[in-house]
Amino acid sequence: MHNKVVHTLARSLSAAGGATVRFNFRGVGASEGVHDDGVGETQDALAVVAWVRSRWPAVPLVLGGFSFGGAVAIRAARAAAPAWLITVAPAVDRVRTDDLVLPQVAWLVVQGADDDVVPANTVLEWMGERAPQARVRLLAGTGHFFHGRLHELKACVSEEWPPSLNRLEEPAS
Repeated sequence: MHNKVVHTLARSLSAAGGATVRFNFRGVGASEGVHDDGVGETQDALAVVAWVRSRWPAVPLVLGGFSFGGAVAIRAARAAAPAWLITVAPAVDRVRTDDLVLPQVAWLVVQGADDDVVPANTVLEWMGERAPQARVRLLAGTGHFFHGRLHELKACVSEEWPPSLNRLEEPAS
């Protein structure tokens, strides 16, 4: 919740006029519970989605996350039915995602080409097999925490906002 990548993502969406909520998963910071390999954390995300929808019922939902949170956002997306999904360096190799039915929503993936925590080739291969409709932005020379490159992450989100809901109808290139 206090990570600079998460802050940048939230600020980017807020600057575009969205209301944002950052939260810790179970067992992180002062939150209760223990790490549950993405299963319980998916329930945490869906609980936050329910709260957001009760607080702002008329606002389209944007679901996003970074690294582990990106993989959890993917897991939660089908049930949450967001208008837009943003995953930054999603740890698809660390959270079980092989049994998921993925939603057909506007989806932005931002990945550092030099990520040493969540390798770009792992994410790109997973996306190509599972979510070819996603718009992938691969940032050359960028590592996992986007050191010195947060402005590029912000630009990716700003350039893609608002998402073209017709993008799903375009042929994959």
